[in-house]
Amino acid sequence: MLWVKAFHIIAVICWFAALFYLPRLFVYHAMSEDETSRERFKIMERKLYRGISTPSMLATIVLGFWLVSYNIDYYEASAWFHAKLTLVALLVIYHFISGRMIRSFAADANTRSHVFYRWFNEVPVLMLIAIVILVVVRPF
Repeated sequence: MLWVKAFHIIAVICWFAALFYLPRLFVYHAMSEDETSRERFKIMERKLYRGISTPSMLATIVLGFWLVSYNIDYYEASAWFHAKLTLVALLVIYHFISGRMIRSFAADANTRSHVFYRWFNEVPVLMLIAIVILVVVRPF
């Protein structure tokens, strides 16, 4: 079980690293004015999303459910866990919204400003704070 927990934590860290960095790339991409920069950001965004973010998300989910399987009765009865699962579901939605934004940038169809992406970048930070508090403190 400790190996599963260790790899779950590693996957979570990798996923959040990607969720923190990808919107920063969007900020810089939205601010870029030359074609060379825009093309470079398209490549960076695609590789980060497909090569790190999505595999890390999948590993996080699979390993998380594997951990739950060790004591499913406890987790089913834990309100903090249901709140955490809700936040994880919202993060998965955020992940796929980011994927749509990548496709928008790839098609040169982005209409949002760098300011929007600066705010968008704060969402996973708030989610991380809430999830860590739920897991460690277990307030309810």
